[in-house]
Amino acid sequence: MSNETPASTGTENTLKTVIHVEDVEPHEVAPGILRRKLPATTYARGWLIDFAAGTEWPEVDEHLTEERYFVISGEVIDGGERHGPGSYVVFAPGSEHRPRTETGARMLGISMMNA
Repeated sequence: MSNETPASTGTENTLKTVIHVEDVEPHEVAPGILRRKLPATTYARGWLIDFAAGTEWPEVDEHLTEERYFVISGEVIDGGERHGPGSYVVFAPGSEHRPRTETGARMLGISMMNA
């Protein structure tokens, strides 16, 4: 497949970016909540969040654009509903939420940018 552009190794090219999420430095959002900001484009940005057991997002997260996340491990409690591993949650523009966990959780998310 000679038309493919080789994957980058941590540096962006115009067609494809490849990273290993564990290589992205985590930043503490609140005690026990770490976020890794993943490569973004003009269309969307990605993030990986690790919640320690018994933590809650520090404020209500309001969405001007669509946001979605996938629960990789643990359990996220959002809007009174429990979402375990394999759950894929989509929020429409204008929605809001404040996720928390009793068990700890890891989630991979995508926030859409303004069109």
